[in-house]
Amino acid sequence: MLMRATLPSRGLPGRRLQGRIRQGIGWLCASRLVNWLEASAKETRELDSTELDNREPQCCWDPHFLGDGQAQRVSGQKKNGSCVCPVDSNQWSFPAVKYEAVLQQLQSCEGSLNILQEQVILSNKRLPQIQALVENMTARLEPHQYLHDRGLYTALSLRLMGQELNQLETDISAIHSQLNNTQTQKLSKEVDKLRTDVDKMQMSDTINMKTVKERLRYLKNTAESCKSIPKELICRDSYCLKGLITGISDPVMTKVSPHDKSYISGSWGKQAQMDSEGQKNSYWVQPLVSGHIWGNSLRVYQTYEDFMASANHKDFTFAPSYSHADAIEGPSAVLYGEALYYHCYRSADVCRYDLKSNIVKRVTLPGTGVGFNNKFPYCYYDCRANSDVDVEADETGLWALYATVGNHGNLVVSRLVWESEAETLNVTQTWETRLFKRAVSNAFMVCGVLYATRYMDEHHEEVFYAFDTATGKEDNSLALPLVKVAEGVASLSYNPTNKQIYMYNDGYLLAYQAHF
Repeated sequence: MLMRATLPSRGLPGRRLQGRIRQGIGWLCASRLVNWLEASAKETRELDSTELDNREPQCCWDPHFLGDGQAQRVSGQKKNGSCVCPVDSNQWSFPAVKYEAVLQQLQSCEGSLNILQEQVILSNKRLPQIQALVENMTARLEPHQYLHDRGLYTALSLRLMGQELNQLETDISAIHSQLNNTQTQKLSKEVDKLRTDVDKMQMSDTINMKTVKERLRYLKNTAESCKSIPKELICRDSYCLKGLITGISDPVMTKVSPHDKSYISGSWGKQAQMDSEGQKNSYWVQPLVSGHIWGNSLRVYQTYEDFMASANHKDFTFAPSYSHADAIEGPSAVLYGEALYYHCYRSADVCRYDLKSNIVKRVTLPGTGVGFNNKFPYCYYDCRANSDVDVEADETGLWALYATVGNHGNLVVSRLVWESEAETLNVTQTWETRLFKRAVSNAFMVCGVLYATRYMDEHHEEVFYAFDTATGKEDNSLALPLVKVAEGVASLSYNPTNKQIYMYNDGYLLAYQAHF
């Protein structure tokens, strides 16, 4: 068998193949095949044209390898620039196995490159997001810097910040291991610094400052409890001496608001002063009609029958507009005697509207940074807009429940007293609790004890906390269920005249019986 082969210039096929491989899969994979081809080319030395011109009219062509890897020389004749020689194809020993192994390595390398490329693309997309998150975290901390300066942040907020940092550190570590560039190194350093700052906050303030403030709170509450509430107010009802509430009934009354159930926020109940004459059996409803936040009117029914029939009512307007200084803000009202007590419009004041004289008096609540205008509303599951100040009544009188910056957003209880002779509304005593107000769905007072509720599900609330103003002691082990019709609770108040609890439940009016 004869084969005719045109003598190529030295190394040309190798260069072409090298270029194609490098263009196709990149230098990393191609270099391995190129090294092998160069070694093969070296072993299969081709004769150049000068070499052929100096030889006899014979030529050599080494088209195959022997088993030991050496080329075999075959004699032939030079004709018209070509070498004609006999070739025994049976002796052809091209290293096909070795070629296939290299080809498999190339394919594997190409797959690895594709995976790496996908990871780089994904990292490039996530990197700006993580960088924005780091920058945003600093911006989020900035408005609350005063909390750090005054030691006002809580252990809960620090723990939540720590959890966010843990996730952020994990994400940045993964990105940095893939890219390892200047940008990822900078991000890692910024997060490390942020971690150090949070750890310092936990060590210096959460342990030392928190301990000091807690001791101070305890001493202040003890001093307030030492101020005597008139004994005739405490002892005239023997059930108050039995201790905390032991149970709450299912709703004993359910009614849609007489204004319509679309008015989802407001207050209602029975007149709460035990020795009242003029409004002894009156029932009342105070809806919030402007954005479910503000109002300026009160509807009163003289009897229970009139209330249930939505008949024979009398409307009172205690402010000329919803945005007047005497307007009501939030679901906070209680009818006590012949006066409506409520939270005054966008202020830290409690107002008293006299139903007879139409005169409004007010008092400013004590404390550093009293929350209003939706700063410390009732929340837990879903915040009730502008429920910052809650006015309540019980056997001992009137109370204001609110939160202050000075008490870290925790509930504060202040006792209100109306001086009829001087016609002034005063705050006589104040207690600070450790219960964060935004972690509470609502609260009420019974026998001088604060009770707080939390959201359980769409049809249940639970009384879980009590604070006794007489002793300054707290109890967070309660589990008293409250069945409701709708999800949201706008207001919750106790009435000492019949020991019932009234709930304004998203436009539904519910009443419960308290058991001692």
